[in-house]
Amino acid sequence: MTNGARHALGVVAGLLFPPLIAAGLAFGIGDTAAKYQQFVVSWLGLVVVALSALLLAFLLGSRMSPVASLMGGLAFTALGLVPWIEMQGVRVLPLDWIDGPLRIGFQTLLYSGVFFLLGVTMLVVSAFPSRWRGARAALAAPEHAHEYGMPAPYPPAPYPPSPSHTSPSHTAPYSTLPEDATRPMHRE
Repeated sequence: MTNGARHALGVVAGLLFPPLIAAGLAFGIGDTAAKYQQFVVSWLGLVVVALSALLLAFLLGSRMSPVASLMGGLAFTALGLVPWIEMQGVRVLPLDWIDGPLRIGFQTLLYSGVFFLLGVTMLVVSAFPSRWRGARAALAAPEHAHEYGMPAPYPPAPYPPSPSHTSPSHTAPYSTLPEDATRPMHRE
């Protein structure tokens, strides 16, 4: 894959995955918290959190372009700065448009600093120079390499052992079979 295609896929993933991760985490955490108050396990919430974590791991650790984690990191960091802006007396986000478990989870993630943590993590991961480089071209095989790889250092031992190899003191390191004549060290 060329670098251009890799970065184009990174832009698409950077636009699609961070909102899905944020919504999945918010719903999963909110549903789990609401069900825990009733002493019930929310399997749906746990599955949604696990799927969100899977998408997050894909953004952070894949060979995809770091543009995806950079865009997600900028979005999550900006969202994570909202509590500090609101502490200055400026209301940034109206929370009336969200209700139910999604609102509970969103407020939990926002005001506990999890969105800020995710944003900084994504920014740091996208800063590694090795992620910006494309895949390296395959190295050319050396001239002395054989078609199917390098020869084994010793030929395999004959199986079952021949009568001449019955005593341990009389084992020959190389076979004297005709196919050994192609090896450079055993030409006669």
